[in-house]
Amino acid sequence: MEFPSNCKYTADHEWVRVENGNIAYVGITDYAQSELGDLVFVEVETVGETLDANAVFGTVEAVKTSSDLFMPIAGKVLELNPELDGSPERINSAPYTDGWIIKIEISNPVDLDALMDATAYKAHTGN
Repeated sequence: MEFPSNCKYTADHEWVRVENGNIAYVGITDYAQSELGDLVFVEVETVGETLDANAVFGTVEAVKTSSDLFMPIAGKVLELNPELDGSPERINSAPYTDGWIIKIEISNPVDLDALMDATAYKAHTGN
Protein backbone atom coordinates (compact mmCIF):
# COMPACT_ATOMS: atom_id res chain seq x y z
CA MET A 1 0.00 0.00 0.00
CA GLU A 2 1.33 3.43 -0.97
CA PHE A 3 1.47 6.57 1.20
CA PRO A 4 3.28 9.22 -0.90
CA SER A 5 5.00 11.86 1.21
CA ASN A 6 4.17 14.64 -1.29
CA CYS A 7 0.45 14.35 -0.48
CA LYS A 8 -1.71 15.45 2.45
CA TYR A 9 -4.54 13.20 3.62
CA THR A 10 -8.02 13.38 5.17
CA ALA A 11 -9.64 11.01 7.65
CA ASP A 12 -12.17 10.28 4.85
CA HIS A 13 -9.33 8.87 2.68
CA GLU A 14 -8.93 11.65 0.13
CA TRP A 15 -5.49 12.99 -0.78
CA VAL A 16 -4.40 16.38 -2.08
CA ARG A 17 -1.13 17.18 -3.84
CA VAL A 18 -0.16 20.79 -4.45
CA GLU A 19 1.48 21.24 -7.85
CA ASN A 20 1.89 24.85 -8.95
CA GLY A 21 1.33 27.48 -6.26
CA ASN A 22 -2.41 27.34 -5.64
CA ILE A 23 -3.22 24.46 -8.03
CA ALA A 24 -3.68 20.99 -6.57
CA TYR A 25 -4.85 17.52 -7.54
CA VAL A 26 -7.31 15.51 -5.45
CA GLY A 27 -8.10 11.80 -5.42
CA ILE A 28 -8.84 8.87 -3.16
CA THR A 29 -6.06 7.01 -1.43
CA ASP A 30 -4.66 3.60 -2.22
CA TYR A 31 -6.25 2.42 1.03
CA ALA A 32 -9.68 3.75 -0.03
CA GLN A 33 -9.61 2.18 -3.49
CA SER A 34 -8.57 -1.17 -2.01
CA GLU A 35 -11.45 -1.03 0.47
CA LEU A 36 -13.98 -0.08 -2.24
CA GLY A 37 -12.85 -2.69 -4.75
CA ASP A 38 -13.10 -2.39 -8.53
CA LEU A 39 -14.40 1.05 -9.44
CA VAL A 40 -16.92 1.19 -12.26
CA PHE A 41 -18.05 4.84 -12.31
CA VAL A 42 -16.95 8.30 -11.22
CA GLU A 43 -19.39 11.21 -11.09
CA VAL A 44 -18.35 14.82 -10.54
CA GLU A 45 -20.91 17.53 -11.29
CA THR A 46 -19.13 20.32 -9.42
CA VAL A 47 -16.64 21.51 -12.06
CA GLY A 48 -16.62 25.31 -11.96
CA GLU A 49 -17.93 25.47 -8.39
CA THR A 50 -16.09 26.73 -5.33
CA LEU A 51 -16.62 24.35 -2.43
CA ASP A 52 -15.74 24.39 1.26
CA ALA A 53 -13.51 21.80 2.87
CA ASN A 54 -15.47 18.61 3.60
CA ALA A 55 -18.17 19.42 1.00
CA VAL A 56 -19.16 16.57 -1.31
CA PHE A 57 -17.64 17.10 -4.76
CA GLY A 58 -18.70 13.82 -6.37
CA THR A 59 -19.12 10.08 -5.98
CA VAL A 60 -17.34 6.90 -6.95
CA GLU A 61 -19.15 3.64 -7.55
CA ALA A 62 -17.68 0.21 -7.12
CA VAL A 63 -19.28 -3.11 -8.01
CA LYS A 64 -21.03 -3.44 -4.64
CA THR A 65 -21.07 0.08 -3.16
CA SER A 66 -20.80 3.80 -3.77
CA SER A 67 -19.03 6.47 -1.79
CA ASP A 68 -19.19 10.25 -1.62
CA LEU A 69 -16.03 12.20 -2.37
CA PHE A 70 -15.18 15.06 0.00
CA MET A 71 -13.09 18.16 -0.65
CA PRO A 72 -9.96 17.95 1.50
CA ILE A 73 -9.61 21.75 1.46
CA ALA A 74 -11.68 24.67 0.18
CA GLY A 75 -11.24 25.44 -3.48
CA LYS A 76 -12.66 25.83 -6.95
CA VAL A 77 -13.06 22.62 -8.95
CA LEU A 78 -11.26 23.33 -12.21
CA GLU A 79 -11.32 19.99 -13.97
CA LEU A 80 -12.40 16.36 -13.78
CA ASN A 81 -9.65 13.99 -14.91
CA PRO A 82 -10.64 13.28 -18.54
CA GLU A 83 -8.78 9.95 -18.42
CA LEU A 84 -11.41 8.58 -16.02
CA ASP A 85 -14.17 8.86 -18.63
CA GLY A 86 -14.74 5.23 -19.51
CA SER A 87 -11.74 4.13 -17.44
CA PRO A 88 -12.52 4.61 -13.73
CA GLU A 89 -10.30 1.62 -12.98
CA ARG A 90 -7.33 4.01 -13.33
CA ILE A 91 -8.12 4.96 -9.73
CA ASN A 92 -7.58 1.33 -8.69
CA SER A 93 -4.34 0.90 -10.61
CA ALA A 94 -2.74 4.33 -10.04
CA PRO A 95 -4.62 6.32 -7.38
CA TYR A 96 -1.90 8.97 -6.97
CA THR A 97 -0.91 9.47 -10.62
CA ASP A 98 -3.20 8.63 -13.56
CA GLY A 99 -6.13 8.09 -11.17
CA TRP A 100 -6.40 11.64 -9.79
CA ILE A 101 -10.04 12.75 -9.78
CA ILE A 102 -10.15 16.56 -9.81
CA LYS A 103 -7.85 19.53 -10.22
CA ILE A 104 -8.62 22.48 -7.95
CA GLU A 105 -7.60 26.05 -7.31
CA ILE A 106 -6.88 26.32 -3.58
CA SER A 107 -8.90 29.00 -1.78
CA ASN A 108 -6.89 29.08 1.44
CA PRO A 109 -3.48 27.34 1.59
CA VAL A 110 -3.64 27.38 5.41
CA ASP A 111 -6.31 24.63 5.11
CA LEU A 112 -3.49 22.21 4.25
CA ASP A 113 -2.17 22.50 7.81
CA ALA A 114 -5.26 20.68 9.13
CA LEU A 115 -4.56 17.58 7.02
CA MET A 116 -2.45 14.54 7.88
CA ASP A 117 1.00 13.88 6.46
CA ALA A 118 1.85 10.43 5.09
CA THR A 119 3.10 9.10 8.43
CA ALA A 120 -0.03 10.19 10.31
CA TYR A 121 -2.33 8.87 7.57
CA LYS A 122 -0.55 5.51 7.51
CA ALA A 123 -1.09 5.24 11.29
CA HIS A 124 -4.74 6.30 10.79
CA THR A 125 -5.29 3.34 8.47
CA GLY A 126 -3.57 0.91 10.81
CA ASN A 127 -0.78 0.10 8.36
